[in-house]
Amino acid sequence: MSIIQQIRERAAWLVFGVIALSLMGFLLMDAFVGKSGRGMFSPNSTTIGVINGEKVDYIGYEKKKKNMEDQYKASGYPVNEMMQQNIQEQVWNQYIEDNVLQSEYKELGLDVSPKELSDILFGINPPEDIKRQFTNQQTGQYDANAARQAIANLRKQKNSQVAQQFEQAYLPALINNRLKERYTALLANTSYIPKWMVEKLNADNSAIAPISFVNIPYASISDSTVKVSDDAINDYISKHPDDYKQTTSRSISYVVFNAAPNRADSQALYNQLSNLKEEFKTTKEVPAFLVRNGSEVPNFDGYVLKNTMKVPHADSIQLLSDGEVFGPYLDASNYSMAKMLEKKTLPDSVKARHILIGTVDRSGQRLLPDSVAEKRIDSIIAAIKNGADFDKLMQEVSTDKAASGQDNGVMKFSASQIQDKNGFDQEFGKFILFEGKKGERKKVKTQFGYHYIEILDQANFEPAYKVAYLSKSISASQETQNTASGLANQFAGESRNQKAFDNNATAKKYNKLVASEVKPTDNMIAGLGSSRLLVRWIYDAGKGEISEPYDLGDKWVVAMLTDINNEGKMSAAKARPQIEFIVRNKMKAEQIIKKIGNAHTLEAVATATATHVQTSDSIGFSSPVIQNVGQEAKVIGATFDKEFKGKVTPPIAGNGGVFVIKAGTVSAKQNINGNVDQQRTSMLAQMKSMSGYRSLEALKKAAEVKDNRSKFL
Repeated sequence: MSIIQQIRERAAWLVFGVIALSLMGFLLMDAFVGKSGRGMFSPNSTTIGVINGEKVDYIGYEKKKKNMEDQYKASGYPVNEMMQQNIQEQVWNQYIEDNVLQSEYKELGLDVSPKELSDILFGINPPEDIKRQFTNQQTGQYDANAARQAIANLRKQKNSQVAQQFEQAYLPALINNRLKERYTALLANTSYIPKWMVEKLNADNSAIAPISFVNIPYASISDSTVKVSDDAINDYISKHPDDYKQTTSRSISYVVFNAAPNRADSQALYNQLSNLKEEFKTTKEVPAFLVRNGSEVPNFDGYVLKNTMKVPHADSIQLLSDGEVFGPYLDASNYSMAKMLEKKTLPDSVKARHILIGTVDRSGQRLLPDSVAEKRIDSIIAAIKNGADFDKLMQEVSTDKAASGQDNGVMKFSASQIQDKNGFDQEFGKFILFEGKKGERKKVKTQFGYHYIEILDQANFEPAYKVAYLSKSISASQETQNTASGLANQFAGESRNQKAFDNNATAKKYNKLVASEVKPTDNMIAGLGSSRLLVRWIYDAGKGEISEPYDLGDKWVVAMLTDINNEGKMSAAKARPQIEFIVRNKMKAEQIIKKIGNAHTLEAVATATATHVQTSDSIGFSSPVIQNVGQEAKVIGATFDKEFKGKVTPPIAGNGGVFVIKAGTVSAKQNINGNVDQQRTSMLAQMKSMSGYRSLEALKKAAEVKDNRSKFL
């Protein structure tokens, strides 16, 4: 790994933090799930759930959740309330997946031995992240010995958080992933599709037939004449239990009282900044001034190139003289002022090469005493000044072998990279960006040792600006918050039952909103943001109960619990929107069939129902659609049913109406599916690719899961 890359990252062993936080969908395992000997879900229990009889401990669950949050942060994702909610569910689902798969592994005798784990890490196909870190830049080959030594050194650091994470998260994830690969491969290899099945499928899909039919649409009967009772809804649910299951959830109606900043609050902040403008202009201690006045934009002690300055009023700010202040101006939800500190002309990119005599290696181990390293770099500098070849010495003596072998030692940096104080050594950067010019060379001391640096090029010079920003968010005043709180408390006090809640909301013209399907583990409610305390109230309240006002940041909320859905079969009220039209059409179909009576010909059916006989010339078995009618799978099935060949069918209750049909002779269109063997190969590949997923979903569905996380969150 290049020392320059280390300069960017400041400490090479931090790469293991990335390694430990990166693997495949953030798979996590550890051996720290505690077993509580106390009564399950008792007040003193730390058991937050049970999966197939195995207890899930709160401490272990929280540890995994924290690890996953750290992974997302390390990858640059903002871990906000919504992300935390997603992580919470990911970890829980991982517990379920691990539980059901571990049982399968045990039953099948699947295991990963230490020798196999070593092969995973150091064999010909190592994990991509490790391979990337330990690939020789000159040869392009993975250096397994370097990886082995680095990992061995890491494992010796028993008290290191990175080492613990490597042992407790990364390695178990590798093992789990290998077991899952082998399990999936076993399932995939059980897949089989016989050739005759493909041939039969092709024959069926090429079948076509003409039909004559009578269609009596459900729309011919007014909805208002067909009343669907709760009993009818419940009867339909009982016949389709798997389609209408529900998880535990609750619903509320609520009224919001706005506590967000108003115009007066905005003007007050504007005035506050205006009063600070002269002091901002004259102060010599800019960083201290920004801290003292609570600026929300941290001071950046660097330069921003003209074409990368993406702030409001950039043109006006760039025209400021040194020491001048622009603003206050509106920047999203902040008011800001900008002070020009200094202007320069800088390149937007730099190319350089260097020779390093290192004093420490990648793990921080001492290589050379400081005095010895400096003497060596001095002798190298003298040799180059006397005609020695820079490139040759870089290849032969530089500690940074990776950099010297990459692009002939030429390293390219942007101005923003060089100025990143958390990711680039500032002594190195100061010379190549600010002090040095193209062609200049200099000895530079950094935390890694002594460098002899040559600037090969500095490109695209343009104006650059060092600007300080005093920026503060527009926040609600105490008066604004008190007003919203007072209105919320008044409404809650006057609305202690459902009738009063509805009447008061209407009388005062408050907008009554709805939040449905609130789960017991939710941290957020759509439209309200972070609201865990309100969720807890929802699951402690009775139906029709009114909450006290809840402070949710920029709003106060008063809620009424309107619906309770327990796990199991859906209630008629909840299922009605999904089912009512289906049941109504079934009832209409019964009326239509009764109206058809004993009519045995299409003409007689048409006469009995005041419709007419229609025809369709080419109904296809492979498509459930009838032209100018719509999707009618039952009608298509009857068309190719040998039982009805040459006969008039009984009435068929379809999607859009009741049909009576008579099919003609079945023929076949040209088969355009191509080679049967190719089809079989393609179908088999698809079946294999889905086998693991389908198996896992089936196992999870069959698992006995008791989720009691809501009592702990």
